Amino acid sequence: MAIAVYPGSFDPVTLGHFDIIERSARIMDKVIVGVLNNSAKSPMFSVEERVGMLIDVTKHLSNVEIRSFEGLTVDFVRECGASVIVRGLRAVTDFEYELQLSQTNRVIAPEVDTIFLTTNLKYSYLSSSIVKEIAAYGGDISAFVHPEIAEKVHAKAVRIDK
Repeated sequence: MAIAVYPGSFDPVTLGHFDIIERSARIMDKVIVGVLNNSAKSPMFSVEERVGMLIDVTKHLSNVEIRSFEGLTVDFVRECGASVIVRGLRAVTDFEYELQLSQTNRVIAPEVDTIFLTTNLKYSYLSSSIVKEIAAYGGDISAFVHPEIAEKVHAKAVRIDK
């Protein structure tokens, strides 16, 4: 069974993330979406909330599992019994960073490969940070996240006066 891990913070999960999850699920037997719990950052949503949102938007994908993790991605990949890390690429700048990361992971865990999926062009500019900033100004984020995610983002967004 070919098992892949798609790691990230997903704070919040965007349609770009969702696109990568769906496409990964079509090419892998099983995809584990690893939600990083990074204690050094202050996310908008708790790890439990992010896991819950991902479960909600992927419930129709029978070969996708959502889990949280801390520490090194390669350690989580090994714990999951996976042999592939999936990463999404939006631009050349993403590639440079992701290539360096994948090569480092390859030294640490030679049995783990990384596959890159280029983002659908309609999401090539999209990031969780952009979604949070638009929401902070009270903007419409419905083109960037699932409707139920949009409600949650707007409920938590720190409003910035115009």
